[in-house]
Amino acid sequence: MAEISFHALILFSALFRIFLILYGEWQDAFMGVRYTDIDYFVFSDAAALMASGKSPYERSTYRYSPLIAFLLMPNSFLHRSWGKFLFSASDLLAGSLIHKILKLRGVPAKLCRYSAMAWLFNPFTFTIGTRGNCEPIVCAIILWILLLLMKGNLLQAAFWYGLVVHLRIYPIIYALPIILFLDPQHFRPGKKPALVNWSSRNSKLSHDLSDTISQSTWAFLTSTITWKRAIFGLISGSTFFILTGLCFHLYGWEFLHEALLYHLTRTDPRHNFSMYFYHIYLRYEHEFSVTEKLIAFLPQFTVQLVLIFSFARDLPFCFFLQTLAFVAFNKVITAQYFVWFFCLLPLILPWSKMQLKWKGLACIFFWIGAQTHWLFWGYLLEFRGKNVFIQLWVACLVFLAANTFVLVTVIRNHVYCPVLKRLELENLSKTLKDD
Repeated sequence: MAEISFHALILFSALFRIFLILYGEWQDAFMGVRYTDIDYFVFSDAAALMASGKSPYERSTYRYSPLIAFLLMPNSFLHRSWGKFLFSASDLLAGSLIHKILKLRGVPAKLCRYSAMAWLFNPFTFTIGTRGNCEPIVCAIILWILLLLMKGNLLQAAFWYGLVVHLRIYPIIYALPIILFLDPQHFRPGKKPALVNWSSRNSKLSHDLSDTISQSTWAFLTSTITWKRAIFGLISGSTFFILTGLCFHLYGWEFLHEALLYHLTRTDPRHNFSMYFYHIYLRYEHEFSVTEKLIAFLPQFTVQLVLIFSFARDLPFCFFLQTLAFVAFNKVITAQYFVWFFCLLPLILPWSKMQLKWKGLACIFFWIGAQTHWLFWGYLLEFRGKNVFIQLWVACLVFLAANTFVLVTVIRNHVYCPVLKRLELENLSKTLKDD
């Protein structure tokens, strides 16, 4: 039986997404429950306001960069589904970038295709773009940054990093691991990434090498500032501040509050998977104290630092762990946040020793089961009006436990593949040949 090429997979994925967009138009017209995400109507209204020369922030609940509304302006004069096609195209681009990154890391073609399929045919991902959510654009940019860093295109990577932080503030968590990654001892522009031999045969050796990572990572940060780190910080920071300053000039404090400050202080008593849900609900009408904000922030900050200083040299793996932990410990968790780490999951699958039959299925069922459990109580609260706040909060704690279980299991079953120094590579190749 002939192998299906990656181009055929992309074509089938594109046709499938076109079908879902057309189906969504039909469902919106003839059924009581809309297929289109409510955020898409917010984007479209903001884009229409911008097209007429007004501020997109005249549309209540629009809390994104004006660039998102600008990209959707054709909704007003071309077709109302323009944005869905744009987001779905970004979704496909993300799948293509996943394939390119895995090829660059030396993963066999067949495994590259299977890993990319984990994104292209994930129900969470192909529905979020076709329903009109902008997250696929952010995911595609993050993957593009990873690819640029691996190819040594530092200037382009810095520009796109500044842009993506402007679009969605959460990628700021990747700043420190990128700085650690730009160590002059192993980052050489134009050099093919040294992430060789993905197979389980190098499990023990890679594990031994990974033991030295945490010991040397602090030395990376405390070493003399290099021109690569300085250039990356200067260009990415300048890009962010120029774009933010331009938007502030056009739309004033309203932009600053809605697009940036709101997300830093956001509290949501509804549709929130977070362990802080019940406390937010009880205190929603009151201002949170500094102590409360600090207590909520500390677990997230601590976990981020531990992950960064342990895994920064295996950059895709570090990004995945950071994102999963950031979402799991955040004050507000909504379903669209899951896409943030789903786009990074295929990048670590070839290096996982986890067997799908046992641990893999355990992770999948525990995570989906915890989410389904939450949705059951959420339905009773929001659609049936039942007083199940305590039960819903317990469901949030179970969901946190599920995310923590997945995080720990993934770490324990990962074959670490840092960007190794040339001498270490030669030793690695020699050892593998001897085996």
